[in-house]
Amino acid sequence: MTAALLDTAAAHSASALLDIRDLTLDLPNGTRLLHGITLSVAPGETVGLVGESGSGKSLTARTVLGLTPERAEIGGTVTVDGRSPLAPATLRAIRRADAAMVFQDPRAGINPMRTIGDHLTEALRLNESWSRSRARTRAAELLADVRLPSPTEHLDQHPHELSGGMLQRVMIAGALTTSPRLLVCDEPTTALDVTTQAEIVQVLRELCAERGMGMLFITHDLNLAGSLCDRLVVMKDGAVIEEGPALDVLRAPQAEYTRRLVAATPRLTGSDSAVGSAGSVSAMVEVADVSKTYKVRGRGEVHAVADATLEIPVGGALAVVGESGSGKSTLARMIVGLEQADTGMIRIGGREIAGHASGREARLARAKSVQMVFQDPYLSLDPRIPAGQAVGDVLRLHAGLDKAAAADRARELLTAVGLSEEHAVARPKTLSGGQRQRVAIARALAVEPDLLVMDEATSALDVSVQAQVLDLVADIRRRQGLTLLFISHDLAVVRRVCEQTLVMRRGEIVERGATTEILTNPQHEYTRLLLDSVPVPA
Repeated sequence: MTAALLDTAAAHSASALLDIRDLTLDLPNGTRLLHGITLSVAPGETVGLVGESGSGKSLTARTVLGLTPERAEIGGTVTVDGRSPLAPATLRAIRRADAAMVFQDPRAGINPMRTIGDHLTEALRLNESWSRSRARTRAAELLADVRLPSPTEHLDQHPHELSGGMLQRVMIAGALTTSPRLLVCDEPTTALDVTTQAEIVQVLRELCAERGMGMLFITHDLNLAGSLCDRLVVMKDGAVIEEGPALDVLRAPQAEYTRRLVAATPRLTGSDSAVGSAGSVSAMVEVADVSKTYKVRGRGEVHAVADATLEIPVGGALAVVGESGSGKSTLARMIVGLEQADTGMIRIGGREIAGHASGREARLARAKSVQMVFQDPYLSLDPRIPAGQAVGDVLRLHAGLDKAAAADRARELLTAVGLSEEHAVARPKTLSGGQRQRVAIARALAVEPDLLVMDEATSALDVSVQAQVLDLVADIRRRQGLTLLFISHDLAVVRRVCEQTLVMRRGEIVERGATTEILTNPQHEYTRLLLDSVPVPA
């Protein structure tokens, strides 16, 4: 850390709620992951921690709650309101009253067998001795605070009954149950659409202002960081390389690495919009009058998709945007055959899709034609299989490569999405969320499908890796005529990737057309709301 950075950090640490000084972390094998991290968060202040996957952001943040790797050797100091989470005697008290954390993957932090109400009331009942009824009332209030539509009904639901965005709001509510003075957020809005993200960000702003709560906010979205955070701390390879007021860092970055991050950040305006493929204009995907209704306990029928009609030409790219619960993912799952439509017709490459493929040959043929990258990569990767083998197995199955050739090609694909030989031999649980997502993307591309469906597949990636992956997808589109269905809440990324966009709300398509036209001249009031909700540094 430079002398200027040390002086800045020292000035802020004088009255800090969170004070980290000269933090180092070494694994038992001697590998140093953190190199003298110094940063602080004052009461009522929001500090953004930004950098690529593997830069040490999450590892730094986890030390605040004492969540360090087993047998790791830690140097330096970490204090929360004057107490150290590295000391067993004070760690429990810090977790109970001083600090709370919201993690990137909400499904990894909640028991799927228990209800949302059980999850939210447990700490209040066990730690604060609240009655069940009082705790449920408080839980419902917190769910309302994070803008869930039916707080009381959600208390009796299980995690699988909520979308990823809704579940992330539950996790934020859970972190707030004990009114912590410091909130540590590790990519908490990654799974949220822009309108929900705007609501959550506003809730967090209000909480910080009303309670004097400090916040350490990890994100790869520099636009979001600029709109929410007072200061930014930029990390690379386990070290702090730049720190300062958020707008100063984004508008006049001093470090070359920061300049590259800023340059890679997609924006709603500019000259890097999608360029269509020169391939055939015949339809790869045809969807006509497709509907899907679910019966949800306590809520009756939910119309997830209503009379959807769309078409994607061979080599084309269509974006589907809308809030959580708008029907985007349900539509995508019906197109790839993971859900069966109640009514309507779906054709892929001229062949009608009718529910699940039966028989090994039919399943292989469909997998060869259509691949999907899901929002949560951890659920689609076998935890027992290293990343390189996961990609290699696909190549052996679909391309007929022998073990050595499959391993070589797997390494090439992992390199193309920004992973190294070290990552190739790692199992999913040892990889970050962004790294797991890159494995899932490499595995899908290994099949060389006709249609690739990406359901929020780049939401967990930092901006430089996201740009690398999107460039790779664009290159494959040009070379192979790949057709792309791209589901995203990031409208700036949509502008870069897709020529056409359709907007969904409550299961219905409310607007469709050329992406540039929709983003610059939206006709529907809901589309205008989405655009107005995009974070802009100011």
